[in-house]
Amino acid sequence: MPFSSDWPDLLAEVRRLSAKAAMAILEIYQNDFSVAYKSDETPVTEADYESHSIIKRGLALLTPEIPFLSEESADLPYAERRRWRRYWLVDPLDGTREFINRRDDFTINVALIDEGKAVLGLVEAPARRVCYSAVSGLGAYKHLPDQAARRLQARKDHHGRPVVALSLSHASKKTEAFINRLGSYELLRRGSIIKCCLIAEGKADLYPRFGKTGEWDTAAGQCVLEEAGGFLTNFHNRPLRYNRKPSLINPPFIAYSPAADGWQSRLNADDAERGGR
Repeated sequence: MPFSSDWPDLLAEVRRLSAKAAMAILEIYQNDFSVAYKSDETPVTEADYESHSIIKRGLALLTPEIPFLSEESADLPYAERRRWRRYWLVDPLDGTREFINRRDDFTINVALIDEGKAVLGLVEAPARRVCYSAVSGLGAYKHLPDQAARRLQARKDHHGRPVVALSLSHASKKTEAFINRLGSYELLRRGSIIKCCLIAEGKADLYPRFGKTGEWDTAAGQCVLEEAGGFLTNFHNRPLRYNRKPSLINPPFIAYSPAADGWQSRLNADDAERGGR
């Protein structure tokens, strides 16, 4: 299958599939639901599992030859995963804590990984009725109901104080110390990978994350951000890559617009070390 030419058509199918998962998530969101906890004490709901099931079945029909990896099925051994050249990487419900707390910043994240790089990305926020999408080399777009898709461009100049996007649910003393070294800034608190999408559309400039995240949390948003002219790197200024190691946990990372380039001068010696939440 000649993926280089078929990726836009593939993205259109993924958008339809994500919309179906979004409807299922919202039906649960608008009613009572129970919360369980995984072995690592992170919460999970029936919405996580329902979205996972819809997307997994849909992608299996759409691209049966491409392996599938989701947060809800992440126990595959690296000996098997390392043979994959191309695979789907999915977070069926990013921002479960936002979902549980009835805050609208939860998303569906779907990425196609090719040789370690996210080459197709979709981030859909069901409660906000917005979708962000990107295909490598073809730009990033924002989709709103009954409106034409709008191409995204990360800011090249913030014309004043940079806007720093931080998590609603995860506090970190390391993060606070880092952003305080930036000097003057505006603070924007949002949940999930939406923070990367806000940088992509020019509403924020910087999103540092020291706490624990999985590869499924960042891949789709990274594709959107990079196609809008932004960056998502570790604290050694190297772009995140996927399925390169046994662990599926990301290193600390920073997402930023061209306007925020220069953050490197604010680093301390221990900023690149793994931090806690």
